[in-house]
Amino acid sequence: MFYSSVKITENMKKYPEAIQKAVEWLKTNDLEHMEAGKYEIDGKKMYANISDTKTEPVADRKPEAHKKYIDVQYLVTGEEKLGFVNISEEYVPVTVNEEKDVLFYAHEDIKGENFVTAKPGDFSVFFPSDIHRPGCAVNEPMAIRKAIVKVSTELI
Repeated sequence: MFYSSVKITENMKKYPEAIQKAVEWLKTNDLEHMEAGKYEIDGKKMYANISDTKTEPVADRKPEAHKKYIDVQYLVTGEEKLGFVNISEEYVPVTVNEEKDVLFYAHEDIKGENFVTAKPGDFSVFFPSDIHRPGCAVNEPMAIRKAIVKVSTELI
């Protein structure tokens, strides 16, 4: 997992090319005014989902992971807390949906979880080795808009 912001003028060349492409797409589109929905960037290998949702208390959000895709989660509006921890053998998914490429874990099973607080312009990259818990309220639940670029592991 790594965390940064499109507002930072860091050298993007240190990231894998596919992640650079995903971040560039996030930077160059008017995500605040685009309609919610799915946008193809590179067919099924890279696409973005833009959604309007509401954050919830940490205990109400399920930790998740993916096998086939890397998530580049970008906050457009609002404020969001994201949890993360490396996958280890002690974590066994309670629900697996192969078709949607998502594994959910029991909240009480996750130990040593860390959190970051995202503000508009911030992005987090979650790899298949990361369990992550998006959509957590920072203080009180609030409406947020976010874009999640799904990057196939084939591109890395």
